[in-house]
Amino acid sequence: MRAIAYRHSLPITDPAALEDVDLPDPVAQGRDLLVRIEAIAVNPVDTKVRRNVDPGGAVKVLGYDAAGVVVATGPEVSLFKVGDRVFYAGALDRPGTNSQLHLVDERIVGPMPASLDFAAAAAMPLTFITAWELLFDRLGVTAEDKRSLLIIGGAGGVGSAAIQLARHLTGLTVVATASRPQSRQWCLDLGAHHVIDHGQDLVAQWRALSLGGADVILALTNTDQHQAALAEIIAPQGALGLIDDPKGFDIGLFKRKAISIHWEFMFTRSLFQTDDMIAQHTLLKRVAELVDQGVLRSTQAQSLGPIDAATLRRAHALIEDGHAMGKVVLAGF
Repeated sequence: MRAIAYRHSLPITDPAALEDVDLPDPVAQGRDLLVRIEAIAVNPVDTKVRRNVDPGGAVKVLGYDAAGVVVATGPEVSLFKVGDRVFYAGALDRPGTNSQLHLVDERIVGPMPASLDFAAAAAMPLTFITAWELLFDRLGVTAEDKRSLLIIGGAGGVGSAAIQLARHLTGLTVVATASRPQSRQWCLDLGAHHVIDHGQDLVAQWRALSLGGADVILALTNTDQHQAALAEIIAPQGALGLIDDPKGFDIGLFKRKAISIHWEFMFTRSLFQTDDMIAQHTLLKRVAELVDQGVLRSTQAQSLGPIDAATLRRAHALIEDGHAMGKVVLAGF
C-alpha cells in the first residue's frame, strides 16, 4: 500500500520531512477494522510528533483523523461490517492514517454521518472527541448549564467543535477568542454569542461583556501567555480545562479562587485501553446523528488536494504557521 512517512525529524521545508513510501498491507486481528482511507485531516498533534519524535531512520506513518470504508474485520469485531463508512481519530501508539489501508480498534470508531462526504467527515473526529470529553467528561458541563464559557482559540479545530457543542447542546453563554476579522466571523457563524480578541487585553474585554466571572474556561492554545489573565477572569470555584503544552504553567495563580484544573488528552482511552474506551465509539455515533439532524456541522475549512507527501507537507506548514481556521483536509490517493 502507498503511505506517507518520515524517517527523521526535519523542518517541513525539507522534502524528506514527509515522503511517499510503499508498505505491506496490514491484516485485521482481534477487534480491529481494516479501513480503506478516503480522506484525512491534519492536526497540531501531527506536526508535534513529526518535530519531536525522531524514528532514527525507521519509517513512521503519522495521521489521526480519517474517514473511509471498512474492507476487512478482525474475528472479534461486533460493531461494524465490511462496506461500512466510518470516521475516527486513531491511536497515538499505532501506525497512522496517512496510508491507503489502516488498522483501528472498532471501539474508537464511529459510523460516518450519512449527509457528509469523506473529506467533510474526516475533519471532525479528533476535535469533536476532544471538545466533547473536555466539556462533558472532564468539566462536567450539562445540557441544563446556564453559566458562562470562555474558549481561548475559538477558530481552531477544537475551538470550532467546542463552540458548536456548547451552543447547541447546553445553555452556556459562549464567548470565543479570535484575532482576525475572518476568524471572528467564523466563530460567530458557528454559534458564539460574543467574540473577543486574544491579541488584546482579555481582562478588559471580558469585563466589558458584563457577564461576571467566567464559570468555565477552555484554554486551547498559548495557555502560558494567557494564564495570568485567565486567573483574573475566571469566577471563584470555576473550572479550567487545558489541551495544549504550555512551557510553564503556574497552578498557584488559581489557588485563591479554588479553581479546578482539568487536562484533556483524547488519546488517553486508547493508549491505556481503559474500561470505558468504547465511549469514543458512542460519542462519535452521537456526533454523526447530530450532523445528520443539522445540529452540528463539519469544520472543514480547506481541502488541499490528494493524499501524498507534497500535499501533506503543505498541510503541516499551514498548521505550524498557527493561523489555520477549522480543519485542513486531504482526500483521495
